[in-house]
Amino acid sequence: MFGRVTRVLPPNDALARNASVAATELIRTAIIEGRLEPGRRLKEEELARELGISRTPVREALLMLQAEDLVVATPNRGATVRVHDAQDLQDLYELRALLEGYATRRAAERITKPELDALRTSCERFDELGDENLRGVVRENLFFHNTILEIADSARLASMVRRVIELPLVYKSYIWYSPDQTRISSHYHRQIVNALANGDGERAELIMKEHIFEARDLLVARLRAAEETPSPAGASA
Repeated sequence: MFGRVTRVLPPNDALARNASVAATELIRTAIIEGRLEPGRRLKEEELARELGISRTPVREALLMLQAEDLVVATPNRGATVRVHDAQDLQDLYELRALLEGYATRRAAERITKPELDALRTSCERFDELGDENLRGVVRENLFFHNTILEIADSARLASMVRRVIELPLVYKSYIWYSPDQTRISSHYHRQIVNALANGDGERAELIMKEHIFEARDLLVARLRAAEETPSPAGASA
């Protein structure tokens, strides 16, 4: 589930908070990358055993992930990876477009040459990734968007945007991208960088919004089709 984990605790096991932070990051990554899928039960004992730590930091990690809306706790079932329907995700994408569009406008006013170079290099890496390297595509895409958030220089804004960036990844939206759609995404990234390089915040914001709406339409259409498909007889929800 988590790959090879040697030890989460620091040398001084009294630093329990470090263990909680590390557990939160590992569980969050497993959710975002789809190894812990929507609706999956998150058992403290099982997670603690896999991470090589006690149940206390795992319990604290699950509480932190509840605050991030990645995990939900329900009576008689405990913690599970949060499930969203198509309408939920459409609303989240609308919010993301507003927030991340604004962040991109802010970035246009603050960006430096080294930061532009980092974004251009990200575009090059994105283009070099093969169509089958889905995890690499996800990570490079996150790097690109998170770099813009950092340039925007607003911790509160970054925290809000990251929540609505991560949720579509939980639903493996990138798996439904055809090679053509991946190229379209790459084109949007390059156009955003060009607008940032020109200091054109209005254009950068508009392109970012269009980029996000393109992704929204794909994911929401897929989920709605899945919701309308009848479950096989006897299948459990």
